[in-house]
Amino acid sequence: MSPAARRRAEDRLQDIWRARGPASALLTPLSWLYGRLSARRMARQAAQAWRAPVPVVVIGNILVGGTGKTPVTAAVCHFLQARGWRPGILSRGYGTRPGAAPRLSDQAADSAHLGDEPALLHAITGAPVAVHPRRSLAATALLRAHPDIDVLIADDGLQHTALARDVEIIVQDARGIGNGRLLPAGPLREPPDRRLRADWLITQLGPADAPPAAVPVGADGKPRQLALRLLPDALTHLASGRRQDWADWSAAQGQTPCSAAAGIGQPQRFFAMLRQAGLNLVRTLSSPDHQAPSPDDLRSLPPGPILITAKDAVKYAPPHDPRLWSVHAAPVFSDPAWLDALEAGLRSHRAALQHKRDARH
Repeated sequence: MSPAARRRAEDRLQDIWRARGPASALLTPLSWLYGRLSARRMARQAAQAWRAPVPVVVIGNILVGGTGKTPVTAAVCHFLQARGWRPGILSRGYGTRPGAAPRLSDQAADSAHLGDEPALLHAITGAPVAVHPRRSLAATALLRAHPDIDVLIADDGLQHTALARDVEIIVQDARGIGNGRLLPAGPLREPPDRRLRADWLITQLGPADAPPAAVPVGADGKPRQLALRLLPDALTHLASGRRQDWADWSAAQGQTPCSAAAGIGQPQRFFAMLRQAGLNLVRTLSSPDHQAPSPDDLRSLPPGPILITAKDAVKYAPPHDPRLWSVHAAPVFSDPAWLDALEAGLRSHRAALQHKRDARH
């Protein structure tokens, strides 16, 4: 299947998953089967979950199709680094061919070795990264290579219950729970009430998005809920490596007819962000998630700058099209203090783990 055809198929599925129409109804028996099998697998994993010697934060979603986990992971990592923590990042490494041993950023840090999102996270945070479908293996290898790590952040590991966790952050977007059905009749990996067990529920919203229905808060005050919006902060010219603040670049080139290309789960959200920031986008180009638009596709775009996502930028090797600019987006949270509360909780978890170690000795 060509990238364009695959993108159309993904968009068609999203259309089906927005409502409980006939196509979704026909797939409902399969979603029941998926739900039972998935619940059994996660219960079996949880019963034998591996416990890391340091606190573990899991950032994931129950909704298919690009909700915004990566910017949240980067924001958490940056904040903890600024507070003196030494985080390590775990990921499945989507798009790579895992072997018996985990892959570490110490060995190579490009997307071919780590996968696009882990490579991007390593590039923007500098934190060591390990990837493997079995997160316990990735964590063990990372801690062995970097014994100073004092907190692990698992990007996209919510359904991997074989890794015990201290904090869960679920990221969703304006779709909320879609039609409320599990795959393949709907967009959900787990039932909607799974959100109630998370510590934090973060909703990423685009410029024109209205927030989905609020989730009831339990007696324990969870999940604590906030919104996230991404704003363009800077750009990197791929051919020269030159970085510019968004305000400077926009003042110089913002009215120039531009194109934008994205191979992410929700490309329209990226395009809407650029338009909201004042860009004159004359063409947009979408590819399937995790598959950057090909150089041939980029060459078909009209003259003028081409803006791409940072996630796509890590996939391109030189020589680069001189029109390519990678956009670095900054997260803006509705409640910036949530990171302080997160860190306070992690300090408590770290103290509890230390107390258990001391008691054993």
